[in-house]
Amino acid sequence: MSQPTPLMPHATASWLVDNTALSFEQIADFCGLHMLEVQAMADDLTSAKYTGRDPVRAGELTMDEIEKGEGNPDYRLRMHRAPVTVSRTKGPRYTPVSKRQDKPDGIAWILRNHPEVSDAQVGKLIGTTRNTIAAIRDRSHWNIANITPKDPVTLGLCSQRELDAIVAKAAKKAGIEDDGAQDERLVDDRQALIEELRAEREAASKAAHEAAQEAEAAAWLLAKRAAEAEERGE
Repeated sequence: MSQPTPLMPHATASWLVDNTALSFEQIADFCGLHMLEVQAMADDLTSAKYTGRDPVRAGELTMDEIEKGEGNPDYRLRMHRAPVTVSRTKGPRYTPVSKRQDKPDGIAWILRNHPEVSDAQVGKLIGTTRNTIAAIRDRSHWNIANITPKDPVTLGLCSQRELDAIVAKAAKKAGIEDDGAQDERLVDDRQALIEELRAEREAASKAAHEAAQEAEAAAWLLAKRAAEAEERGE
């Protein structure tokens, strides 16, 4: 079983590059990175600049362990104390900051299209409070003029399965039979979601391609520098 990596691998690698005589391979192995990434840090070829993080102060390495590695390039550094894994305690659904401004739109959509869903269910699904739901329902919300009902699935506030489960549960409790009418109402929203996901996939693919090109360029530059150094007899 492989050992855990530092809590902040890139920042830790940057510190080890600047403050020790460890080989790039040793640093890459300890931090769980590719050796070329570490070498690019050393040559200031990375697009991102990392503030070094001292693994000794963090308790992840000891100076004795570093000295062993500096004295033997084949030595594999052993982590002194693995980072503490932080797990969330029970509480409201977490919503990324970039999505929080969309919550009122999602709540308004549910209130308009599924009035049978209780405030408690809406709060659990969207990760909001009953006061916010009540304010949107009675139109006393401070930003009511800018709230536009939008499918919470399309907004990324919940999954279609979660929404369907809550709607089905609420409908069953209210004695409402599913006549399939809502499917027509959701066609446009689902189509919008499909288009949004397709755009995200294309953007991710483009970003990955650009990153690969940057890595390839960095590797080529490193190889060129090594060849030039060899020609100079360095």
